[in-house]
Amino acid sequence: MRVAIVTGASRGIGRAIAERLASQGNIVVGVARSAEALKEVASAIAATGGKFHGQCCDIGDSVAFAQLIENIAEQHGRLDILVNNAGITKDGLLMRMSDDDFDSVIRVNLKSAFVACRAASRPMMKGRFGRIVNIGSVSGLTGNAGQVNYAAAKSGLIGMTKSIARELGGKGITANVVAPGFIETDMTAALLPQVKEQALPHIPLKRFGEPKHIAAAVAWLASDDGGYVTGQVIVVDGGMAM
Repeated sequence: MRVAIVTGASRGIGRAIAERLASQGNIVVGVARSAEALKEVASAIAATGGKFHGQCCDIGDSVAFAQLIENIAEQHGRLDILVNNAGITKDGLLMRMSDDDFDSVIRVNLKSAFVACRAASRPMMKGRFGRIVNIGSVSGLTGNAGQVNYAAAKSGLIGMTKSIARELGGKGITANVVAPGFIETDMTAALLPQVKEQALPHIPLKRFGEPKHIAAAVAWLASDDGGYVTGQVIVVDGGMAM
């Protein structure tokens, strides 16, 4: 039974990933800021026979986040799967974007993944097995107006992941990126109708994705079947960035 950490596990894509990994028999530790939301996820997974534990943490706090990962690995005696999914957006045009809006998105979306990978690498190397999956975005591949900070973070995530794949491959550890396109979540539900209408014509499949589509890609990369794939970007976007 493998131990997995999923950040941003309280809703949307992160919750779908946690549920999918738990359904495959993994012990899943979900990290998020909302204790109540994590309890809801725990109840839902327990109802299906899965194993899930919630841990509250602000992943932007590097010291606390690294300590949490170390504690989880020590408590379970191993750490096999790490999914860095949590992220934030603070969109705005370049000329109006503040330093704080740029820095906070880089800190949460990129630096937290670095902190997590660094902390997880030791127990993974000790066990001679590891699956690191970082959740990127098509914005990191194509750029997106109004998302200089977000696109920079997601693009940086790709370069970081490829470097980790080269460093840790000899230790039995894979590292990959899953890059979602337009996925139906609470975040996208808040978008104006005209924004969705403008996006749809650019998607060859003519529909938006669901969190389960991202979860399926992550679960495959985290499985034995995905064990010979590393340093790759798996784009799940209905062909939008093709």
